Amino acid sequence: MPASQTSGISILLVDDHPVVRQGYRRVLEHQGDFRVVAEADNAADAYRAFKAYAPDVVVLDISMPGASGLEAIRNIRQRDPTAHILVFSMHSEAALVKAAFGAGASGYVTKSNEPTVLIGAIRSVARGEHAMSDDIAHVLAMESLTPSGSVLDQLGEREIEILRQLAAGSTTEEIAANLNLSTKTVQNYHYLIKTKTGMRTDAQLVRLAVECGLTSL
Repeated sequence: MPASQTSGISILLVDDHPVVRQGYRRVLEHQGDFRVVAEADNAADAYRAFKAYAPDVVVLDISMPGASGLEAIRNIRQRDPTAHILVFSMHSEAALVKAAFGAGASGYVTKSNEPTVLIGAIRSVARGEHAMSDDIAHVLAMESLTPSGSVLDQLGEREIEILRQLAAGSTTEEIAANLNLSTKTVQNYHYLIKTKTGMRTDAQLVRLAVECGLTSL
């Protein structure tokens, strides 16, 4: 049922770990005005659930198999530019946080925070405000004080997503299918990523992705 037909804040919860979803669903629904109207464990299902339920807030993890939360954010925002999306992730690397906001996220909270921080961020995002946990605000502040910045600053959101999938072992064909791109387009992005980062081999790209927190070995 569309959120507009009921009271309270309706939430779409997106995380690829069922136990995590169940735990946070209980926490959120303990709030009298929160309702988890749908769940999803991947970017494609998140988009379909958003279309079906029109939630007030999407709470999603940025790291999932296949297309990540970055792609889900982009697709949802293309459908509804006013969508309220809150990233809830274990990752706190500046490049990934900036990519999330660049893709259209309204807020970013790490899973290391107390549930009250997530709850407060959901309320802020539902009001149309931006929100981030203190640790994310600190990461962004420190990154802005570093003149050299990150090599990933040279990449756009789509390039960061493709680098993440390359580093995770996905083939060009798999990435193309995940992102609804042609294999030629993915190959072009692959070349641009190497050019912008100065990396010559895929092994170097993998090492870069690991060092920047986009994936793990």
